[in-house]
Amino acid sequence: MARRLKHWGWGYEDEQPSHDEVRAAAAYIAPQVGFGAAEPERPVPLSELSLPAPRLTPPASLAGICSTETYDRALHSYGRSYRDVVRAFRGQFDHPPDVVAHPHDEAEVAAVLEWASDSGAAAIPFGGGTSVVGGVEPRVGDGYEGVVTIDLKRLDRVLEVDEVSLAARIQAGATGPGLEQQLAEHGLTLRHFPQSFEFSTLGGWIATRAGGHFATLYTHIDDLVESVRALTPLGVWQSRRLPGSGAGVSPDRMLIGSEGTLGVITEAWMRVRRKPVHRASAGVRFATFAAGAEAVRALSQSGLYPTNCRLIDPAEAKLTGAGDGTHALLVLGFESADHDVQPWMSLALGCCVGFGGSWERRGEEGAASADSVGSWRQAFLRAPYLRDTFVAMGVLSETFETAVTWDRFPGFHAAVSERVQAAVTAVCGSGAVSCRFTHVYPDGPAPYFTILAPARRGDELEQWAQIKAYASEAVLEHGGTITHHHAVGRDHRPWYDRQRPALFADALAAAKAAVDPRGALNPGVLIDPE
Repeated sequence: MARRLKHWGWGYEDEQPSHDEVRAAAAYIAPQVGFGAAEPERPVPLSELSLPAPRLTPPASLAGICSTETYDRALHSYGRSYRDVVRAFRGQFDHPPDVVAHPHDEAEVAAVLEWASDSGAAAIPFGGGTSVVGGVEPRVGDGYEGVVTIDLKRLDRVLEVDEVSLAARIQAGATGPGLEQQLAEHGLTLRHFPQSFEFSTLGGWIATRAGGHFATLYTHIDDLVESVRALTPLGVWQSRRLPGSGAGVSPDRMLIGSEGTLGVITEAWMRVRRKPVHRASAGVRFATFAAGAEAVRALSQSGLYPTNCRLIDPAEAKLTGAGDGTHALLVLGFESADHDVQPWMSLALGCCVGFGGSWERRGEEGAASADSVGSWRQAFLRAPYLRDTFVAMGVLSETFETAVTWDRFPGFHAAVSERVQAAVTAVCGSGAVSCRFTHVYPDGPAPYFTILAPARRGDELEQWAQIKAYASEAVLEHGGTITHHHAVGRDHRPWYDRQRPALFADALAAAKAAVDPRGALNPGVLIDPE
């Protein structure tokens, strides 16, 4: 029997710790963070859920690939943000999809999309369900006869590999591990590793302009896309496969980041590479986060383009076991399939010395080690699982990420940190705000903030909404973007509407009307249907 994902949290059902194990984890975590209940709550079991009755019945021709079962509808009701997990944990499913379709191929995707559109229903494309911004939530308003969620994970194959051009044609439902396993048979890799890698899909990465493994140079999925194929209610949207083109506005660029509003992405040609065999990594310590930021700026403008260049502030370093809270940590790495990267590492470390950096060497990436880089990496990978325990023990755990130019960064970091910390204290009584860089560019970093605070059981959603608003306002006011790689979804819409140019909003609305005249595709995300 196939493993099932948890309907309320991160990971598979058979990975869920027992209540005694969660209690033991809570007893350890609470003293570390300074808050949280020693006696965790239990999630509402699937057997006790009561969902609204489905408003739609699939036609006989699609009945075999459609489900109205409670598990399917609950699983596809939310992504995996803190707010999503809290609601699902408590059994709150106010707007589940009416029908969940599991097409096996593109023809079945087209048939489901046609039925949904003709029925006056909304159609929501669904990959791994790892959205943290409300991007797959069936909260579409009263103007629809129902909601059909189209789960694409059965479209999971690497269909074709061009080893001459180093490209592969991959179906949109392929998960990170699935596509990597298939590419490995050819000695190739996509090398795109977002934190959600285990469960997220290629189509989801493209639709949300996901950020991946590379901290410099190839930071977004955009950089790896050669061409995209999508289905719209009016037909197929497919671009020509090319290494580059100056022929007008790129059809791929319109689909990349469209978040399911302009079409259901079914496959893409992706730029792949030989698997790296040369690696070097180090953890570089700085007396302050500001000193580390100056070093990272120099590295980002040096032309060395490290694979990993993630600066972690002292508070987050301590929380993750990567430091004792007295220094900032730069996780620095290089890798190549072609050449020794140690000369590049030596140049990068020499650059760090000029800003007071000192370091510890770490051998091959992934080697058994208890050093700071290894500790941070393990904490990074465990974070989505740990959040489920946070919810159970009454800890508010939230993140927000952005990007800003280097000239504005010092003031931006100080102002946003101060305002969000004040908001957390006012809303929750106490709590901590930490920061790291996930990606860096020659003209600026992508700061990623983490919030941990005591939650009032039953009031978590109100606390989250207040803090989210304070943080989003601070980001926009001080020149950042409302999102660097988490997408817009429904949660960021109020601030995205203010950030984008008004004429661009009109153009986007016109584009949606041209390919989706009934407004069926993921309404409420990016743009409201006319």
